[in-house]
Amino acid sequence: MSRNGWLVVLAAPLWTAASPAGAEVCATCHAKEAARFHNTPMARALVPVSAAEILERNPSLTLETGGVRWSIVRQGDGSVMTVTRGSQSLTVPLLWAFGRGRAGQTYVFERGGVFYESRVSFYNALEGLDLTMGAPQHRGEEIEEAAGRRMDSLGARDCFGCHSSGAVVEGRLHLESIVPGVGCESCHGPAARHVEAVRAGDAAAAKMRPLSGSTAEDMAELCGKCHRTWSEIALRGPRGVNNVRFQPYRLVNSKCYGAGDARISCTACHDPHGPLETSAAAYDRRCAACHSAALHAKTCPAAKANCVTCHMPKIELPGAHARFTDHQIRIARAGDPYPN
Repeated sequence: MSRNGWLVVLAAPLWTAASPAGAEVCATCHAKEAARFHNTPMARALVPVSAAEILERNPSLTLETGGVRWSIVRQGDGSVMTVTRGSQSLTVPLLWAFGRGRAGQTYVFERGGVFYESRVSFYNALEGLDLTMGAPQHRGEEIEEAAGRRMDSLGARDCFGCHSSGAVVEGRLHLESIVPGVGCESCHGPAARHVEAVRAGDAAAAKMRPLSGSTAEDMAELCGKCHRTWSEIALRGPRGVNNVRFQPYRLVNSKCYGAGDARISCTACHDPHGPLETSAAAYDRRCAACHSAALHAKTCPAAKANCVTCHMPKIELPGAHARFTDHQIRIARAGDPYPN
C-alpha cells in the first residue's frame, strides 16, 4: 500500500529460533540504558499477577452491572476472579496483568487450554473496575463469556508478543521462553550473535543495527509493530476517536510529517529508555527543531510555548477513563471534528 509515494510494508517478526540473548546480558555492557529502562511503562507492560502491584494495593475489587457481578480478590501471592450471573458462578485464577496501570490494567486467565481477556479492567482514574474497553459485556449463555473474551491463537500471540520479550518464536507463542515486559531485543532485534562476537573480542563481526540514525519512516514502522502502523489502521481501522491510541498512524497523518526526516520521528520526542515526559513545555524545543525563525521556517503566531497543548490536543477515549494525546499534529480549532 502506498502513501505519498512511499511503499509501506508491514514489518516482519524479529524473533528466530534461538535469537534472544536476554536483557540481563545486554545490561552488562549497556548498564546505563538498562537501569533507566527498568521502570518505564514498556518494561512493565506485562507482569505475572503475583507481581501485580495494583492488585496487591487493591486486594478486593468489585463491579456489578447488567445483572453480572465481578469480584477480584487477592489470595496469597495471586488473585482470583469470581463472576456471578443469576444461578451461574465461575471462579478463575488470574495469570497475567497487561499494562502498568497509568491508565488501566487488564487481566488474562486460562480455561480449558484457552486464554481469555477479562471483561473487566482496573482503571486508575476510578481506582476500581469497569468494563474492559472494546470488550462490552457479553450477554450470551456461557458464564465463561461473561468472565472474559476468548482469545484465538493469533490474538494471544500478538498480545503477549507486544507486552513481553521472547514469547513469540518464528510466529508462534511459546510462554516457556517469555520474559514479561518489553525488553532490549524487542526493539533492537536478536542479540545472540552480537553477544557471542563481543565475548570473542570482535564486536564488529555481528554489530547490531543502530537505531539512532533511523528516519521517521523507520521508527514509525518499528514502533508500529505494537502501536500500529499507518498501513494497518488505513486498511483495517478502527475509524474515529478509537484510533487516537495508535500514535504512529496519527503522526504519519500530520501535514508536517516527512518520511525521511528524523526530526519528526517517534524518538525525536520520546526517549524509549526513559520515563514518559509529561510536561508540555519540555516538547517545545522539539517543535523548534523545525519551526523556528532561525531556520526561516513558519512559526506559530499564537504562542511560543507549550506548543503541544494546542497542536496535539488530548482526546477523551470512550470507555478508557483517560485522555490520549493526539499525535496528528495540526491547527486544532475548538469544535473541529476529529480528523480521520
